Amino acid sequence: MDKKKTIVINENTPLLVLAGPMFLELFLNTMLNNVDTLMLSHYDEYAVGAVGNANIIMFMMNILFNVIATATSVVVAQYLGARQFDKMNMIYTLAVAVNFVIGLVLSGTFCAANPLIMRFLNVSDEMRPYSMIYIYIVGGGGFVTAIFNVMLQILRCNGYTQIGMWVSLGINVINIIGNYIFLYGPLAFLKKGVEGVAISTIGARAIAVTVLILFFYGAKIGKLSLRYLKPFPGRLLSKMIKIGLPSAGESLTYNLYQTTLLSFVNGMGNDSVTARAYCNTLISFAMIFSNASAMSTQIITGHLVGAGKSEEAYKRVFKTLRTSLPITIALASINALLCRYTLSLFTDNLNIIALGQTIMIADIFVETGRCLNMTFVSSLKAAGAYIFPLIMGIVCNWGLGLTTGYIVGVVIGVGVWGIYAGTATDECIRGLIVMYYWYKKKWLGKAVVEKKDNAL
Repeated sequence: MDKKKTIVINENTPLLVLAGPMFLELFLNTMLNNVDTLMLSHYDEYAVGAVGNANIIMFMMNILFNVIATATSVVVAQYLGARQFDKMNMIYTLAVAVNFVIGLVLSGTFCAANPLIMRFLNVSDEMRPYSMIYIYIVGGGGFVTAIFNVMLQILRCNGYTQIGMWVSLGINVINIIGNYIFLYGPLAFLKKGVEGVAISTIGARAIAVTVLILFFYGAKIGKLSLRYLKPFPGRLLSKMIKIGLPSAGESLTYNLYQTTLLSFVNGMGNDSVTARAYCNTLISFAMIFSNASAMSTQIITGHLVGAGKSEEAYKRVFKTLRTSLPITIALASINALLCRYTLSLFTDNLNIIALGQTIMIADIFVETGRCLNMTFVSSLKAAGAYIFPLIMGIVCNWGLGLTTGYIVGVVIGVGVWGIYAGTATDECIRGLIVMYYWYKKKWLGKAVVEKKDNAL
């Protein structure tokens, strides 16, 4: 590996050097999902709720892909921080190969289970055909997303965060063009609708993966070859699985919890389902900055822990929070103030807009807690403390979020606003707990890499 091509990341790396491009990347990724929602809202309102249901499943699949992708970000950052460059090609190849196989298996599994998933989510008869075709196409091509996730983590940990931004821009352009062609353009006569949107989405991602791999070689970051896996690095794979499973498990339990809440919302009528889909579109913008900051801090923390600079890592995380939390609260508040007008971009249904306004007020508290969670959980994972976030996720998601959401939203009968009140309870209390865990330095001594780690 060419060491000269490695970008140095340490305690002096400005947050915005990494977070700036990531913010734009996440913004563009959010636009990618929301362009589908906006364009479909003028095509068929049932299609919007249907794709919202399908995206819950796509997100669950993505969590499973992140078993290896998350572990890759931790291992690559720590090994680069420890300056153990001779092992990087093997780590890169192992991550890509394993996630590709996982992607193929999960794509087939989710497609086969599609009818069962629809029944579990209580998807209405009007929305079910749309949801199923979207899962068959986007889920069937899930292995493309699996490779994309790993390659993106590899490039980020090497300091190349801008490539994700440019690739996301390209994906958006391709997706918009594809959507237009199928919904309103030359192929509109085929009446493919959701099917066409799904084809555009997976096609854009396939092009993105190709670009990332070409950049990986062009920047001389490393090489991918099965010869680096001889002898097979079983102990390294075991380390990555031990990191990835709890990390993905935390995300998976959260998604299962959200999926259960969605089943409650589906029982409240199509207006509630559609209002939730539209509001999640707006909410995604409020969480972008805190997410980008958390991801950037995770990379910096991983490098610092790998280099043995624990105190610098400790201080850096709190420095991030002082920036990200006020901005996140401000963005969520602006969202709540403007939602009456922004929701009207999607629909003129006054009931949906009224439901959306109550959701966006509750989301101010959701985003406050979520900012704490993203910042400290990402840093704990980077430091090798990946079990505690999983335990807190299970306890707080189901013990606080689901219970509160069900009681307020369903039993008391408040409706969809009550579901978000439950989520806010979960996020805020869990955020304070993981912050205290970081503050007490319970993560010290859990680093993956050692200075002379040759046991792979």
